[in-house]
Amino acid sequence: MLSRINLFAAWFLIPQTLGMGWVAFVGRMLLEVLGVNTHEGDIPGRLVGAVILFGALYLFLYFRGSLPPEGKPDGKGYGFGQKLVLTANILASLFCLYQFTQFMIENHDIKLILNGFTDAFGYWVMALWVIGFSFLYQSSLPNSSSNLNLTK
Repeated sequence: MLSRINLFAAWFLIPQTLGMGWVAFVGRMLLEVLGVNTHEGDIPGRLVGAVILFGALYLFLYFRGSLPPEGKPDGKGYGFGQKLVLTANILASLFCLYQFTQFMIENHDIKLILNGFTDAFGYWVMALWVIGFSFLYQSSLPNSSSNLNLTK
């Protein structure tokens, strides 16, 4: 159950991290269609975009039954892959939290430093997701036989 939540969080945070501006844009456009006046990069647009993304991901999960990579809990590397994905999710959550709260920081120097750290979080997160998903995928592969006959 926790592994499914971990993967759901990863698939929710991937678009939030890689395309946060686009997710916010979709939310903002929906609010504009409904008659709410918003500004670009505003919190309501980001929240509505996140809710739309959550709903679309939940529908995908509901109709498909699972999210890739599925992996086998008893497979080789499954636990390590889950830990990497969890670490990426925590860093991505910090990145998203910063995007929602950056307007509260008044000091320009601190904001510049935090922008640098959150950019680094984004790069680390992408690497951790790729490696973690790779281990999860490999855990679902059948074990190969060590009786390979390479000579004929």
